[in-house]
Amino acid sequence: MWIGWIEFDLLLGDVHSLKEKRGVLRPLIAELRRATEASVAEVGDQDLHRRARLGVAVTAAGADRVTDVLDRAERLVAAHPEFTLLSARRRLHRSDDD
Repeated sequence: MWIGWIEFDLLLGDVHSLKEKRGVLRPLIAELRRATEASVAEVGDQDLHRRARLGVAVTAAGADRVTDVLDRAERLVAAHPEFTLLSARRRLHRSDDD
């Protein structure tokens, strides 16, 4: 089994409150879940209204499938003009890696 994840560091556009932040992130998270069929969550910077860290995690039988899903997620996030993608960090591990 292969396990992969990607963490996005995002700068949000014209957002002035945590409530607005949730309103902007909720559709992106839903879109990522639909497009990748992976687990998606806000994983950091919850107390900052103009920054967000999103994580996408996936498991599959092959590394190619995991890489494909993570690539799709990165393209989707990068395609949104209302966010600035500051960084994307990813990892890929096999279940029997130590």
